[in-house]
Order: sequence, then C-alpha cells, then structure tokens
Amino acid sequence: MRAFRVGFVQGRPRFGRTAENLERGLALAEGMDADLAVLPELWSSGYVFSSRGELAALAEDAATGPTARALRAAARRRRRHYVAGFPEMHRGRFFNSAMLVGPAGVKAVYRKLHLFEREQEWFEPGDLGLAVHRVGPARVGLLICFDWRFPEAARTLALMGADVIAHPSNLVFPDAQWAMRTRALENRVYTVTANRTGADDRPAGRVAFTGRSQVVDPAGRVLARAGRGESCARAARCDLDAARDKGITPLTHLFRSRRPGFYRTLVAPVGAARRRTRRRVG
Repeated sequence: MRAFRVGFVQGRPRFGRTAENLERGLALAEGMDADLAVLPELWSSGYVFSSRGELAALAEDAATGPTARALRAAARRRRRHYVAGFPEMHRGRFFNSAMLVGPAGVKAVYRKLHLFEREQEWFEPGDLGLAVHRVGPARVGLLICFDWRFPEAARTLALMGADVIAHPSNLVFPDAQWAMRTRALENRVYTVTANRTGADDRPAGRVAFTGRSQVVDPAGRVLARAGRGESCARAARCDLDAARDKGITPLTHLFRSRRPGFYRTLVAPVGAARRRTRRRVG
C-alpha cells in the first residue's frame, strides 16, 4: 500500500487580520501528522467584503504575499505541503484563489471557477483551469468551496489522475459535505474539505458557516471529521493504490465504462444544449 496522510484545519478567521489568521491556522496544523494540510477558503482574509477597496487592501500576490511567505516557512519547518485559500491580486484583477505550497515554495495556484453569490461582485471567475500536481507520491487536485456543486470539475480532476482533491471551503449549505462524499465515491478519490466555523457579521451582510470539515475515502466513507463549531486539525491515511483502482467489479471499470460521445451536452452552453434538445424532441 502506498500511504499518504492528509488533514484539514478548521477554525474561525477574524476578518482583515491576515497575520493573526495565518499564525492561528498554522498553529492548529503544527502537531498534525499529515503530508498535506488543507486550510479553508479565504483563510487569510475572511469572507464577507464590504467594498472593492477593502478587498484591494487584503488581496495578495500569489508568489510574494504574506500567505505564500507564511506557508513556505511552515512547509520548510514541517517538511510538508499546505493548501490554503487567499484573495489574490494579479495584474489589477482579483481572484478567490488557493495555493499549494511545499518546502520549495509555491507549487501551484488555483482560481475558483464557480463563484457564489456576492463573490461575483468582487472576484473574477477563475482563468487557470483545473490541474493535478505531484505532492510526494500523491497526485493532488484543487477545488474551492462552491465548485462542489459542479460534478464535472471533480470528474475532470479524477480523469487527470488525481488521487486526492483538496477542497478549501467556506460552506454555508448543510448538504455540501454529503455532496463531497458523493464526489469521492463517484470518482474513487479522496476528498479533503477544510471548512471554517462561525460567521462573518459585517456591514455588507452576515454569512454563517457550517464547519464539519472532513476527509473522505474513495468509497465515500468519512475517515476524519470535525464538529460544526470546533477549532481543530485532524488527519487520516490515504491508500493511494485504492484511489488509483477504478475497478468497480472484476469486469467493470469506472472510467473505461464511460461513453463520452453521449455527454456532449455537459460541456455545451445552456442555450445550445436546449436548442439541441428541442430539435431532438421535435
């Protein structure tokens, strides 16, 4: 068995307290036995922005900002990799992003593809696409929060060879954790959802979060879980061979049984898909 340990950090960041949030999150992760530690979405900043100016003051460069520096130092000290969410500024544009950082520095940046609610007022939709990255013996893909609603994203990462999907989140729907169990089961991968707790109660509105971070195995079983309001870090062991075995039965293979030629509507714009359906029905 090729083993790889993954874990999540769950807690409540204080809005606008970047240095404090990073210090608290990394302190929670410090004693965790994990090769990969995942922190929540927008962990460095908090979630509910009140203005574009407020976002600009907290947004960071992915290579040189405080999140990159803090994670790089922790990765070197602990000899592990981290994933954490942060508000990214790139060439005057803002993204809801997550970075994968190891002892050598920032390894990858993912920009959230599917923006939720008022995120659309402040952030640009992600433009870097989906990718899988080597972390020791494991192959790791990244999604952020509301990406869970789009099974095509997780399936794409699985088809690209992901063993583990890291999922930094600020989840608000109570069924999202169940959906991530489904993403794990339907793709036979491990999923690591790092959610935050508490609420951001700000002039722009109040948003409460559901906690219940989790590590899920390729059979959809929860290996590690936090409560709704806990501040904690928990980890579990992944069997990478199990994630790479896509056999459902001796004669049935999850990916070789696919019929991609019949799924074209999945990647067609909504209007085109409806026109195609009307032609077939008519």
